[in-house]
Amino acid sequence: MILNKEELAVKINEALEQLRPYLNEDGGDMELVGITDEGVAQVKLLGACSGCSMSAMTLKAGLEAQVKKVVPEIVAVEAINMEEFIQE
Repeated sequence: MILNKEELAVKINEALEQLRPYLNEDGGDMELVGITDEGVAQVKLLGACSGCSMSAMTLKAGLEAQVKKVVPEIVAVEAINMEEFIQE
């Protein structure tokens, strides 16, 4: 069954909800901001996550792995604000 972007967003948010408590423990959070036509989920890292040196690992090993497990239609997860704090 092929899901539309709205249905994908619901499933992605369900996956993110499973991880949210771990991010919140360290003062961080994230929100889904979009899904590209190529199947990339775009998230915005918030709070402590937006400036954390471990955010790239958290994004790939945590968020992306969980989202791809729950929503196999998603090929990657990227943070739209990652470059902002890497360059600072």
